[in-house]
Amino acid sequence: MKIGYARVSTFDQNMFLQIDALERAGCEKVFTDTASGSIDTRKGLIDAIDFCRSGDSLIVWKLDRLGRSLRHLIDTMNHLQLKGVEFVSLQECVDTRTSGGKLVFHVFGALAEFEREMIRERTRAGLRSARDRGVVTGRPKKLTKAQIQMARTLMKNLENKPRDICFTMKISRSTLYRYCHPQTKKI
Repeated sequence: MKIGYARVSTFDQNMFLQIDALERAGCEKVFTDTASGSIDTRKGLIDAIDFCRSGDSLIVWKLDRLGRSLRHLIDTMNHLQLKGVEFVSLQECVDTRTSGGKLVFHVFGALAEFEREMIRERTRAGLRSARDRGVVTGRPKKLTKAQIQMARTLMKNLENKPRDICFTMKISRSTLYRYCHPQTKKI
């Protein structure tokens, strides 16, 4: 039996192209997900793999629909192989029923992993360059220096209750204590 799996990353996208291709490939049942490929546990994929029996083929429109990391792809392929299930990717012409298809799968997986690693390296280099130029990265501080000083002054007066200070300054109690706790030296 041919089982299809289709995935899109967001609800704004539609998977009609994938589903149509899977049906043309002869899939009798198609499982779907709307989730990022970086998420390892996707209900539709888990259901598709559980549905597969020995001798079945799991078919996807494109290799990246199955998973984004090489490790996840290989783990999924090993799991399918243990169950006696073959794998087919329509766009890359990968068919693990053939030795050539198995080789192509591993080459494509390695290239995809290489591409992701290059993106990570460029991102890290860009962040490092920005820091070297003095650009502050990360989440902005909740309070300015003047607001911190005001909160500390208010906290010194024991008649002021923390919840009143928080209400006045429009901050949470945890933010107040993070900046004004006696052991805290944040500025």
